[in-house]
Amino acid sequence: MTTQTVQSAGTGTMPRVNLMPPEIAQAARFRQVQVGLGAAVLAAVAVAGLLYVHEHSGVAAAKDELAAAQQTNASLQTKLASLNAVKETFAAVQARQAMLTTAMGSEVRWSFILNDLSFRMPSNVWLTNLSVSPTSTTAAPPAAPATLGSSAAPAAVVPIATITFSGIGFKHDDVAAWLDSMAKEKSFSDPTFGNSTESTVGTHPVVDFSSTVIVTSVAESGRYAAQTTAESATPTGTTP
Repeated sequence: MTTQTVQSAGTGTMPRVNLMPPEIAQAARFRQVQVGLGAAVLAAVAVAGLLYVHEHSGVAAAKDELAAAQQTNASLQTKLASLNAVKETFAAVQARQAMLTTAMGSEVRWSFILNDLSFRMPSNVWLTNLSVSPTSTTAAPPAAPATLGSSAAPAAVVPIATITFSGIGFKHDDVAAWLDSMAKEKSFSDPTFGNSTESTVGTHPVVDFSSTVIVTSVAESGRYAAQTTAESATPTGTTP
């Protein structure tokens, strides 16, 4: 292959004439296109490989997380099964608590009442007999204490028993003082004079008397009364 140059008249430049066959130039351009396409294919393959590795690692991590979650679920199911006995025990305790509330919901701690009464007795009065008779009216079970801000009405005060007293005083005024002291006891209602007769103890004049008083539901301790869930751990009423 030769290249011929012809000197142009008046310009002083030598024009270049390409005598290469066009097939060769096309083949060269085709090879360049092939190289570019090959590079693009290689780049695509590399990107696809990276994406595959990334997705494969993600799938493996997801499988590991699934296996861990299944293991945790199996462990929790085992623990839940072990708590069935606790649930049964709790239900049994609740049933017995309900029985205790039914049986002892209206408990009256008479030792406390008599102790309070001993402090209120006038100094010139002695009791010779005391008898307690439950009333025929069934007292409603004491309600749980109302929480602060609650609009619930307090439980109605109802009679639960009647106490009959027999005693001795120096004078009739002592009997009146005795009735007044019973009226000040918060769990008593309607102290009533029965009768009084004058007599002597040895050579000392005295007055034999009898009286009655109604014991109200205020006297109930409330230790076994039904309580709200929030207060179930704290018994109501007087502490032993």
